[in-house]
Amino acid sequence: MSTQIMETELQDKVAIITGGTSGIGRETAVLFAGAGAKVVVAGRRENEGNETVSLIEAGGGIGCFVQTDVSKAGDVEELVKKTVATYGKLDLAFNNAGIEGEWVPIVEQTEESWDQTIDINLKGVWLCLKYEIQQMLTQGSGGAIVNMSSICGHIGAATAATYCASKHGVRALTKSAALEYARVGIRVNDVCPGGIETPMADRLFGEPEVHEYTVGMHPLGRLGKPHEIADAVLWMCSDRASNMTGQSLSIDGGFLAGPNPPEA
Repeated sequence: MSTQIMETELQDKVAIITGGTSGIGRETAVLFAGAGAKVVVAGRRENEGNETVSLIEAGGGIGCFVQTDVSKAGDVEELVKKTVATYGKLDLAFNNAGIEGEWVPIVEQTEESWDQTIDINLKGVWLCLKYEIQQMLTQGSGGAIVNMSSICGHIGAATAATYCASKHGVRALTKSAALEYARVGIRVNDVCPGGIETPMADRLFGEPEVHEYTVGMHPLGRLGKPHEIADAVLWMCSDRASNMTGQSLSIDGGFLAGPNPPEA
């Protein structure tokens, strides 16, 4: 795609990106702004959120930060209200906020850890969908939403049952919302990354042996880059994906294709 098209791809659109303080969320926020959107960066960490806005503005884009805990209905409702008060409308959303939680066997999982992971990864997406779609319905001009799932939304993983459950749930929410609002022009899809070079991946797979094992599970032989997910999310939110809804897009280095055969 040419630079000229990129700079106008989302012209005059207004977008919310949750979890925009680092990693994939930050990369997507900067990319959306570079494509012409006015971007509201949402997250719990104010300093990092303002850093993302500074990156947006350094590239000539328009954006602001709204401190938001997506597990709290009042925060999400206020996020949408502030978006509309600042920029007049809401066209696009990337519901990206999430945590890895505690990766331990089921019998060792605490109720507190379960609740926190589900509240942010699953309830948070539901709350975002609820208030984003309400606003889009009020406007009557449709919209596009992408939810953050994971390859763990397609499989089970030992010691990661809670995380997997949250991401399977996101895929179900996506399909249900897509069916409910397709006739009014609101498209809802989700993206399912494999291992991506982010702070979360560093926490999970940072040890050299674990990193090597994780990379080995991806047939392409590497972890993905945040911009590779951001590029896909931009496309999913653009008019070029106008006939796509209720779908999960896996960007996983071949992970879900099957077991990675050993090198000859």
